[in-house]
Amino acid sequence: MIKKYVLSIIYCIVVVSLMPGCDITKQLQGVYNLTNCDYKYHSISNLKLADINLSNGISALNTVKLLAVLNGSSSSLPLDFTLNMDVHNPNVSEAAFKALHYIIEIDDIEFTNGSVSQSFNVASGETKQLPLNIGVDLAKLISEHSKDAILGIAKNFIGIGNEATNVTVRLKPTFNIGGSLITSPVYVPVKFSFGGEKK
Repeated sequence: MIKKYVLSIIYCIVVVSLMPGCDITKQLQGVYNLTNCDYKYHSISNLKLADINLSNGISALNTVKLLAVLNGSSSSLPLDFTLNMDVHNPNVSEAAFKALHYIIEIDDIEFTNGSVSQSFNVASGETKQLPLNIGVDLAKLISEHSKDAILGIAKNFIGIGNEATNVTVRLKPTFNIGGSLITSPVYVPVKFSFGGEKK
């Protein structure tokens, strides 16, 4: 995958090199640095399931409510949260993107996708959080996949699951190079697990 990503950078260089008069060295360095950053799971915040706010933890009463909701047959089961990822830049100069599209796969199920419209930059040696705002209807996922699998994922998100959840976040950044927006033709995968008992 890294080889494919480097090829995408070459593609960017070729495209931008056709634009006369552009000073693109710094932007291209930021693109390359982004591929060499370390991406890790940090936390989940702003968690809400079916209008039950779980941001401050789970009480005994909330646990009872959550289990009733998860085991019910509601036609809509909205799950909203912010997935916070640590991005560490070990390079000697800044890493940056202008915008970002992402796909989140959980336990081999495409969970959701979305976009980050604001620019993001990480200084040399810095670790910065990249928040991804997630909203998904679990009832819709249950209708398309195994109910047990989806409920297991949901339980891990809210902290009452007993098996680890494996997550792949696929990132496709858009860069501002020489005043032109260029989107990577490939996704960069970031893999981690959380919840339950880590394998």
